[in-house]
Amino acid sequence: MDPAAAVAAIAANPAAFTELVAQLQDADNDRRKSAEAIFDALKEQSDLCMTCLARTLRTCPAVEARLFCSVMIRKVIYYRSESDLKAPVLWDKCSPAVQTGTKQALLEALVQEPDRNVSSKVSTAVSDLAALIYDKAGWPELMPAITAMLTSSNQQQVVNALSVLADVAAYLADHLKPQLQDFVNMLVTMLGSGVKDVTVGAANAVTAFIEAYEDARVRDMLSPLVQPMLAVLGQLLSSGDEEEARGVLEMFIVLAESSARFLRPHLIPLVDAMMRVAGAGDSLEPQTRQLAVEFLVSLCEAREQSPGMMRKVPNLARTLFELVMGFLLDIEDDPAWHSAADDSNEDAGAGELYDPGQEYLDRLALSLGGKAVSDAAAPLLGTWITDAQWQKRAAVFICLAQIAEGCTKVMSTTAYLEQLARMCVMGLKDAQPHVRWAACQALGQMCTDLGPELQARHHAAILPSLMEVMDNFNAPRVQAHACAAIVNFSEGVEADVLPPYLDGLIQKLLTLLQHGARLVQEGALTALASVADSSQDLFLKYYDTVMPLLLHILTSANAKEHRLMRAKALECISLVGMAVGRDRFRDHARQVLAYMQQVQAAGVDPDDPLASYMLQAGARLCKCLGPEFIEYLPLVMPSLLASAQADPDVQVVDEDEVNAEDLPDDMEAIAMGDKCLMYRSSILEEKATAVNMLSCYAEELKEGFWAYVGPVLKLVLNGVEGQSPLIKFYLNEEIRRSAAALLPSLLRCCIAAAERGVPGASPAAVAEFLGAAWGPLLEALRKEPEGEIQAVQLDSIGEIVEVVPDKALLGAEPTAAAFKIFDTVLEKADKRRADRAGRRSTEDFDAEEAEQLEAENELEEELFDQVAACVGAFLKKMGDDVLPLVESLLMTRYGAMLTDKSRSSEERRIAICLVDDLLENSPAGMAKHFANVLPILLEATRSDHADLRQCAVYGLGVMAAKAPAELFRPQAAAVAEIMAGIIRHPEAKSEDNDMATDNAVAALGRVLSHHPEALGPDGGAAYAQLWLGSLPLKADAVEATAMHEQLVVMCEGQDPRVVPHVARVAAVFAEVLGGGKTYVAGPVGVRMAQLLHRLQGAVPAETISGVVAKFTPKQQASYATYMAGNIPE
Repeated sequence: MDPAAAVAAIAANPAAFTELVAQLQDADNDRRKSAEAIFDALKEQSDLCMTCLARTLRTCPAVEARLFCSVMIRKVIYYRSESDLKAPVLWDKCSPAVQTGTKQALLEALVQEPDRNVSSKVSTAVSDLAALIYDKAGWPELMPAITAMLTSSNQQQVVNALSVLADVAAYLADHLKPQLQDFVNMLVTMLGSGVKDVTVGAANAVTAFIEAYEDARVRDMLSPLVQPMLAVLGQLLSSGDEEEARGVLEMFIVLAESSARFLRPHLIPLVDAMMRVAGAGDSLEPQTRQLAVEFLVSLCEAREQSPGMMRKVPNLARTLFELVMGFLLDIEDDPAWHSAADDSNEDAGAGELYDPGQEYLDRLALSLGGKAVSDAAAPLLGTWITDAQWQKRAAVFICLAQIAEGCTKVMSTTAYLEQLARMCVMGLKDAQPHVRWAACQALGQMCTDLGPELQARHHAAILPSLMEVMDNFNAPRVQAHACAAIVNFSEGVEADVLPPYLDGLIQKLLTLLQHGARLVQEGALTALASVADSSQDLFLKYYDTVMPLLLHILTSANAKEHRLMRAKALECISLVGMAVGRDRFRDHARQVLAYMQQVQAAGVDPDDPLASYMLQAGARLCKCLGPEFIEYLPLVMPSLLASAQADPDVQVVDEDEVNAEDLPDDMEAIAMGDKCLMYRSSILEEKATAVNMLSCYAEELKEGFWAYVGPVLKLVLNGVEGQSPLIKFYLNEEIRRSAAALLPSLLRCCIAAAERGVPGASPAAVAEFLGAAWGPLLEALRKEPEGEIQAVQLDSIGEIVEVVPDKALLGAEPTAAAFKIFDTVLEKADKRRADRAGRRSTEDFDAEEAEQLEAENELEEELFDQVAACVGAFLKKMGDDVLPLVESLLMTRYGAMLTDKSRSSEERRIAICLVDDLLENSPAGMAKHFANVLPILLEATRSDHADLRQCAVYGLGVMAAKAPAELFRPQAAAVAEIMAGIIRHPEAKSEDNDMATDNAVAALGRVLSHHPEALGPDGGAAYAQLWLGSLPLKADAVEATAMHEQLVVMCEGQDPRVVPHVARVAAVFAEVLGGGKTYVAGPVGVRMAQLLHRLQGAVPAETISGVVAKFTPKQQASYATYMAGNIPE
């Protein structure tokens, strides 16, 4: 029947709806689909739909029909037509009479429904409707009905009433305040009733109301409910009802996450009870024990509510650590684990507690703090590492891998690193493969968390031991994991560590690649890629051996089981190519691109990893080939844009509709109350990769990417139908980060294309781009919840300001809008800082918590630093035009950082950097604020904080060069003496101080250049000698370039302050020229070389030859090029 006709029939004869309900549950697919079409049409007639559901719920004798209606009422009240998602929900379209009738029917069903299952669903429907209408029209009949049910002798009514109470606690909390003590007494009675459904329902209501009351004084009235609730848990466990007990444990976890401070008076009994549950061994199910630990760890993590609280519990860290370590013993030696055909059996032999044990160690280290956990770990790990039980020995290394991030500060000490390296080498030599695997895991993770210091200090012990593990072909899974550890070791390692090992390491990796099991081969490919990436041009030596083998794997590993190996071969090829450079790789790069073209033409299966690896390889090939890659853009861009537009199939469904067994392997589900947010993680990862790669192409190809700027910009700002714009794609942080970083690269493409006359590109197109991107970028910054991504967005704003060719393109209104957003961002940061400061006054605050607080404040400081850098970009571009905006921001957000002595040195540095930018780029600002700023800078020059001192002396140098002479001249001699004191300090050239010292040298140079008359009759000859003796500068390349040019100018002008020191001048010139263009601008270097030619006859030969003799071949080449009158590359 036509849906419209069927709806008309139901309207004429409501009894026909019962037949429709039966058809909606029909096993026949066609009949059910036909009924669904009718029901969809019925929902467009809100009064009829709601009336039919309510009537059937109350009058139909069939339980299945009543159950269906109780469920569907929940859903249809929120229904909107897909054609108009902004329309009111179905409930709001119902007439008042129908709304009243439905509410009455639901309350009647809540009391009278005989079937337990239907009754439970009615409770949920009542809760959902209350949540929808309570803040609007209210539901005055609800509370009296619930109150009556709570006092009923009918147990099911009591349970239903408690269920609704828990669900709508947030709406009823204020209503109950006058009777709260009576309510608490009633709940205490119910918790102690001994009737399981009532006690569990009461515990659920207790949890909900504790969360609902934010006022601590009101919430404390509920404190007497905690012990009875804990007793309910004990009763359930004693009776063997672990499923219900787990439900109560989950309630306690909710309280630990939301109301930890409320639980503080009950902490000791709660901790003791949960410890007993967690340590119950085989007498309780693993899932029950795990939830008890989850409660304890959640309390440890509740630092914002009650900082340091759990560290005050006697022996908590040690006892909980040992308990969780016991979870790591839940593993057996399964023969499947030793197979290395793929990574599918990596967890073979692990019990239910093994993975949670790893997670809890990580969380404990981060929440309790490195000192507490490392102190707890040391004695146990020292004992277990030599235990006869291999599970304990392996657990030592799994533990180290998990706690390294949280214990970084403690573990990074020299003594600790030595001990860790020694332990890992011991593990790598263990006879049991599981232990060796775990040692590889620990080494890899610690190279990430404790590197590069761990690699730099202990490579001589670590690398040979890892390479020895690779020789054992009887343990292929361990071989593969050793390769993974090599990857971690190589990433970020200092340049001089790997070279002595390259011959042996690459030979071993090639052996594994040729003779290892498939998992080993895949690992060897990744390790080879990482080693190449770290070695750069040193890898040229191995290129002719490695590249043919990689190309052979790429083109011949076509079997389905070899797909990942083929993809990893492509990854390795692209990284090797980047390492050796364009000239060596060019021919092979073209072969690889031709292969990629063939693969795309033939089509790639959806589950073939080659597709996503090709996205990244294409970007690397582009970076390697540069402009030569432009011809291949039509090959890579269609698939790249398709991946960037891919729909990750985001759905929001009811929690009870989710069946994990029916979900695809890559479908992630995030619980959100009684709803679940679901999405395809593999598609999301591919999308994130694609957006990141787009940035690489735009940055590398400039005008060559012009044709794609429009489509990519649209994707970033507008998204595609059904999806959020990439810049506001809140489901994935990496996408938002990459989208923000992409905008300056796209702008550079526009500008370069316009400058080079690319068809379609023009200054007007640049203005159009700015007009489209500026507002959405600022709005994204305002709404962004993550500070790290805000930093990227701010960086992009600063870049855009820097690259804009004409400040007029920015305009007054867009600029003012940016500063308004800056103020909003910093206002929120100030509030977060104030909230954190409040934690200092709590009774459990301790030194470790203070340290953690400082770490959190540092993240906030980075945000202030980033905003200051943005403001600096505006000052450089617009000067006095933005002075009022800058002054306002300085007054409201940075002023206290300049003047408040309690603020950290880093905060003062940030504020002074901003002041430096103002002084340097705003003449009006310099004149207006000189007198106020000078004392602040002078005081900061005495700071022990090197970075703060650097910013202060830089500002003084700017004043010397740019302040009106009448303002600075009276201060010139004092400033020169301060700079001289910094330069003469015994620690001036230490690694910590060298940047500040270079800036002091530069500031002294500017005083000498601009105010010689203020330094005495000889123009400060003694200061000039000190200045010259401090050259060449090398720590700060910018200041080095400026000062070396100043020396050239002084020599060209025969300045009497430097003429007597020609030998020193010649030595400085020679050393600077050996640095190529690092410490001097090319044309200035040519002038410097000309002066050096003239000086050669005036100074002893060894003055120059002694310097040149110490040069590397590269430095000698640079020196010779300059001396020949040319500029080195």
